[in-house]
Amino acid sequence: MESQAEMRKYEVVAVLVPGLSEDEVQAAAENYVKSAEGKGAGTVKVDHWGKRRLAYPIKKHAEGYYVVLTIEESAAQAVAELERRFKVSDQVLRYLTIRIDLDEKRAEKSKAKREARKQRSRVKPAPVTEQSETVA
Repeated sequence: MESQAEMRKYEVVAVLVPGLSEDEVQAAAENYVKSAEGKGAGTVKVDHWGKRRLAYPIKKHAEGYYVVLTIEESAAQAVAELERRFKVSDQVLRYLTIRIDLDEKRAEKSKAKREARKQRSRVKPAPVTEQSETVA
């Protein structure tokens, strides 16, 4: 396994057709997780958002089941496999894959800058007092 620093984090959101039962949605999510792990990815988290109303009809459906997978891998092999499965599946209305590790790094960097700025503002230099010298 490669080092943790080289692991990339992806968030994959899939919208499944509303005609599925809860058990079928669970089975489909487990199937996607197994296929990702089969390609060498580690599953960080699986969120089931449940049935939600869509912003606009997709393939004549006004609702869909949202499933969010958060996976880590060094190469995008598992992501490519998931997207291939989503394309050929009749259960998936839409999907979206986002690489989120760059956003997390950016957020950590800005947080560190804010903390450094906060530390600088707390440490105030002592006021300089002018001393007058008398010339004799």
